[in-house]
Amino acid sequence: MENSMMKHLTQEKLEVKVYASRKEMGDNAGREIAETMRKLLAEREEIHMIFAAAPSQNETLAALAAEPDIDWTRVNAYHMDEYVGLSGDSPQSFSTYLREHIFGLVPFKSVNCINGAADAEEECKRYGKLLADHPVDIVCLGIGENGHIAFNDPWVADFDDPVKVKVVPLDEVCRNQQVHDGCFPTIDDVPKYALTLTIPALTCAAHMFCSVPAATKRDAVRRTVTEEITIDCPASIMRKHPHAVLYCDPDSGADLL
Repeated sequence: MENSMMKHLTQEKLEVKVYASRKEMGDNAGREIAETMRKLLAEREEIHMIFAAAPSQNETLAALAAEPDIDWTRVNAYHMDEYVGLSGDSPQSFSTYLREHIFGLVPFKSVNCINGAADAEEECKRYGKLLADHPVDIVCLGIGENGHIAFNDPWVADFDDPVKVKVVPLDEVCRNQQVHDGCFPTIDDVPKYALTLTIPALTCAAHMFCSVPAATKRDAVRRTVTEEITIDCPASIMRKHPHAVLYCDPDSGADLL
């Protein structure tokens, strides 16, 4: 594989890699995730992974699904957020996205989805216990236009959240991103609440792989890497994680070049 990395830097503990194209970003992220999976599977019987659902993950998930020599039958899958009120078979649900881009493409040992149609508070408890009982090895995530990870937007983010899953409101910027991503035709169609894994539920993973392409994420990437570590940009917390990598393309990483 051609490696056309344009920039490689470390900010605190966060490793940052900027590639010459969106596809090369995804190909390299997928390859490095696969390498970590193989190492972990050589050491233990099974592993646990959390996946983000967004168009920003398309290239990374495609590359990962195509990687050889991964025993997916020893991998348990989880996802990190879901809209309140959407069933798992809704076209706009994150469960549907993940089935189409990874869950339905490889033979996982188990796929554990958040049920957006269930009672929200009960579902938070159920999924939180599931995560507590199965410590996470790898998180594959992105960053939102407002710097969020999962749906931990700046106004609800808590670096010391006492729970693993919670219900959160979605503001206009966050909901507009779903329109920009082509997930909904208008902002009025975007749900106003979501269930999300909290920041501690994500950062407790042994490894974090964060794929963030596109010009719409340029400011979020700049803030994540260069500004103060604060809930004003929740993704900045990755700079404290011992094994986190941020992958960018030239558009998202323009301010780092």
